[in-house]
Amino acid sequence: MAMGWLVKAICALSGLFLVVLGVWAMADPLSFYEQLATFPPYNAHLFHDVGAFQIGLGAALLLPLVMKDMALLGLTAVGAGAVLHAISHVIDRDLGGRTSDPYLLGAFALVLIVGAALRARELQARRSRT
Repeated sequence: MAMGWLVKAICALSGLFLVVLGVWAMADPLSFYEQLATFPPYNAHLFHDVGAFQIGLGAALLLPLVMKDMALLGLTAVGAGAVLHAISHVIDRDLGGRTSDPYLLGAFALVLIVGAALRARELQARRSRT
């Protein structure tokens, strides 16, 4: 069943809203804290992580507008959040955490992205057979 225009609009607007908030939280966590999330104490790494997950959630709402396959959609959206989460831990490695965090989170993100690529290849092979 096709998505109605109102559902598409809700997905698009909500997804863009989440991505914009996520990019803001990642790119300028202090401004995000001062302007929007004024819950002390300030923690730059927390806002980097929040931004990564907001972007992943936004992707989960935007991708149905261009993708039909649920496995590819899920792997891509969660993969986007996971990649940004790993980057957050690389950027903030001097703020604490375990030294293994960037590697373990990066490996998890890689598994998701490889899964998305494999699913896309399966779908492409299926299309070329028909």
